[in-house]
Amino acid sequence: MTIRIAMWSGPRNISTAMMRSWENREDCSVVDEPFYAYYLQQTQSPHPMFEEVLSSQSRFYNEVANEMSEGKCDTPVQYQKHMTQHMLNECDLAWAKNLRHCVLIRDPAYVVNSYTNSRGDCTADDIGIRRQVELYDYFSQFSERPIPVIDSASILASPETALPHLCDSLDIPFSDKMLSWRKGKRESDGVWASHWYHSVEASTGFAKPKEASFTLNKSQQKVVDEVMPYYEYLKTKIS
Repeated sequence: MTIRIAMWSGPRNISTAMMRSWENREDCSVVDEPFYAYYLQQTQSPHPMFEEVLSSQSRFYNEVANEMSEGKCDTPVQYQKHMTQHMLNECDLAWAKNLRHCVLIRDPAYVVNSYTNSRGDCTADDIGIRRQVELYDYFSQFSERPIPVIDSASILASPETALPHLCDSLDIPFSDKMLSWRKGKRESDGVWASHWYHSVEASTGFAKPKEASFTLNKSQQKVVDEVMPYYEYLKTKIS
């Protein structure tokens, strides 16, 4: 029986590097943002490669949900990379009650700065931090174990410590193969990889965090201020 892991992240985090890390295990396969087309179909948000994404995967929520919860999988572990903003408020989350969940967070100031550099303005809903809290609270009602919350900064600073701790929290043996991977593209990458994954494709592991210096404008700071309480709440759940 496959152990299915749902990692809930917002955009402009290290979610794709985490996917690389898990896919490098011999016992694990990965799924890249399976609800992306559904999200775009419902919101009509003008994302890069809009039509390509819609053509690349199912747009039907229930169909994707069934695949993620009960679909055929040939590996002992399946790692599902999810974006929290893809889970719209009307989504029925019952399909994921029996998955093992984890939450990946990042300081909102860095998220907003990176997101707006890539796509222009953003809203609180675009970066999904508030939705992360809602998902965390919902799934915590059903989880047999505390849902691990991990800050991307801790992974970048010390993956050899943070990743074994994450695996232990998920009751899955750690593999040191998670610490590095080969350069290049993957068949498992979403079609949007050609737009977003250049840095990850050039990587062979988690890069040490760099000192970043930037100044947010009023619009950016407003979004940060709006979501910061949710980020701080999730930080209190880090163990």
